[in-house]
Amino acid sequence: MQDAVTFDPRDFQDSQDSQDSQDMAPAAAASTDREAPSPLLDALDVRGKREFNKLQKRLRRQAGNAIVDYGMIQEGDRVMVCLSGGKDSYTLLSILRSLQRNAPVNFSLVAVNLDQKQPGFPEQVLPEYLASIGVDYHILERDTYSVVKEKTPEGKTTCALCSRLRRGSLYGFAEEIGATKIALGHHREDILETLFLNLFFGGSLKAMPPKLLSDDGKNILIRPLAYCREADIAEFARLMAFPIIPCNLCGSQPNLQRQVVKEMLGEWEKKHPGRLESMFKAVTNVAPSQLADRELFDFAGLEEKQARLQASRIDILNES
Repeated sequence: MQDAVTFDPRDFQDSQDSQDSQDMAPAAAASTDREAPSPLLDALDVRGKREFNKLQKRLRRQAGNAIVDYGMIQEGDRVMVCLSGGKDSYTLLSILRSLQRNAPVNFSLVAVNLDQKQPGFPEQVLPEYLASIGVDYHILERDTYSVVKEKTPEGKTTCALCSRLRRGSLYGFAEEIGATKIALGHHREDILETLFLNLFFGGSLKAMPPKLLSDDGKNILIRPLAYCREADIAEFARLMAFPIIPCNLCGSQPNLQRQVVKEMLGEWEKKHPGRLESMFKAVTNVAPSQLADRELFDFAGLEEKQARLQASRIDILNES
């Protein structure tokens, strides 16, 4: 039987810690996990490189903790990293490659980009970047853009249909290449935004789980950046000078509900620092008996439970 224990984040932090402890380490450590030359990193002074090392180490630690906490990666896994060309997926690939070098279990990575045939999409950017860093990759071509534009009524957002088509394409391709896990770049704020979107507009109390079995039971999705702050990811991506590709299909739509929720959460964090961390902790600390979902908790059986408890107390008193 495959061991359910994956790896301890301490195992792959030791080598980074030893680098950080050296007086001249900042310049060397900053280049340790670099995938491609970054003029921004090269231009940093000693203090800036130390700050970059701290940022990189923090992202590694948080991703490692999430992987351990939810048993995301196991021995022999082939992890398909979904690469959109945005800051989150670039950071995901970078951090997983960094962890892979020191992890006590063997797992492989393959980057997959879904080319949805959006007008003006720079098709050469991702292949050139991935080839330059020596990552195994595939470009999956599916014209979901035309389907989304045809099926979405004027004035409506394209996100829901686009996401369904994208998931279907990626899930099927994961089976084709023998991927055992599908890694997505969602971070802490993505999870909280989804929680409030479902609360405000969906009438349900759910978010994005760090690990998920697809509805058909064929794929396991993992979100190693679940503990990571979006601001940290954005700064890491900026300093690494990743060749970011904007999503014009959804980014051009005004008044997206997710954007409204994002701004709301951002304002809360400005006025009450630490609130997002507290809210995320709540997602991991659920008390079903204090909510109202009859599928999760047996409210109708409370009288029976009360009777059993009372009977056990009486028995204990009689025995004493």
